[in-house]
Amino acid sequence: MKYYSTNKNTPEVSLETAVIKGLADDKGLFMPENINVLPQDFFDTIQTMSFQEIAYKVAEAFFGEDIEPASLKEIVYDTLNFDIPLVEVEKNIYSLELFHGPTLAFKDVGARFMSRVLAYFIGKQKKTEPVNVLVATSGDTGSAVANGFLGVDGIRVFVLYPKDKVSKIQESQFTTLGKNITALEVDGTFDDCQRLVKTAFLDEELNTKMRLTSANSINVARFLPQAFYYFYAWSQLRSMHPKLTAEELEAVICVPSGNFGNLTAGLIAKRMGLPVKRFIAANNRNDIFLQYLKTGVYNPKASVATIANAMDVGDPSNFARILDLYGHSHEAICKDISGISYSDNQICKTLKNCYTETGYLLDPHGVCAYQALKDRLEENENGIFLETAHPAKFAETVEGIIGEPVIIPAKLLEFMKGTKKSIAMNKEFDAFKRYLMDLQN
Repeated sequence: MKYYSTNKNTPEVSLETAVIKGLADDKGLFMPENINVLPQDFFDTIQTMSFQEIAYKVAEAFFGEDIEPASLKEIVYDTLNFDIPLVEVEKNIYSLELFHGPTLAFKDVGARFMSRVLAYFIGKQKKTEPVNVLVATSGDTGSAVANGFLGVDGIRVFVLYPKDKVSKIQESQFTTLGKNITALEVDGTFDDCQRLVKTAFLDEELNTKMRLTSANSINVARFLPQAFYYFYAWSQLRSMHPKLTAEELEAVICVPSGNFGNLTAGLIAKRMGLPVKRFIAANNRNDIFLQYLKTGVYNPKASVATIANAMDVGDPSNFARILDLYGHSHEAICKDISGISYSDNQICKTLKNCYTETGYLLDPHGVCAYQALKDRLEENENGIFLETAHPAKFAETVEGIIGEPVIIPAKLLEFMKGTKKSIAMNKEFDAFKRYLMDLQN
């Protein structure tokens, strides 16, 4: 399958080129030329299939023309060696727990898949110079990508993160690894980190010296696999309600949204035939997308810091993909997606109330999505919200809200034992470019 740029000013490319380049030459994001609708018999039997079996069928629709079946199956099954359970929190509201992977965040799926796809294509090329993966993170992306690529031959990873704007646990997950992982602590915001990465891809001199790619959700091999768990969520919902028809089980899905890769993957799953009634994009105070829904005008601005820090994005990259999917029609977008935003005070109140009333402990990002369903779900609708990270990754915040300790999983405790190794960097591109160029000398 070919992949085109959302800006449509550059020729279509192969999956291999799209994955390795990350960003198109015209600054657009790559999109698949076709979104294949899955056959009805897939949906008729989906509740009898494992997560890996479901994901492989979805992966075939995107990547089957470009990756040999045996290799693709190995990539999918190796990526998804953990479960993503659907848990009922209260009547008609379900949490899709995306935090059971190695770094306890939803990005484990996309990051692990991309690392294996990239290694597959690098192996086919048999080139000696390394591929350099640049990734900006507001928290969980850095840890998922760093751990997904850790020790992979022929790949170096540079994680750019905003100083003092990620949790200590998140920071420990990518600054303590060493080996082929380098952490760059940028004196700025996540948007500054993302700008440095994007500018690097477009710098001609830098690209002649180094093979660069991205592991942010701008990379098609990062964001498309996130469609896997939307299908798995629906299969579990169907198993819970075997007497309901597919139409009756059309779910309302609420996504805590920052850079909008997760929501975009869900929209693509819907295009592939997944019975989704509508989507809700839940924001914190960084509500640029919500304002677009209200006005039809996209007005990016500097992000503001919140306790749901992974959603602190003032210019979400994947907005371009949403526009492309809907032919730039504001009316069409509003038919499928609504929006809502919450302040830190509202997040705190909901987190505590949910824990007190149901015993279910949310993380600050999942809080936004859970509350959005409570505010927007209509009678007899089934709502699924994405719980994108384990609450222990934000232990200090969560403990301060509920007034009791949060149990830290063993996986996180291991990261916290390591020694921080990071390189301080200002937010100017010239300094970042010099650092990368010096590595080649």
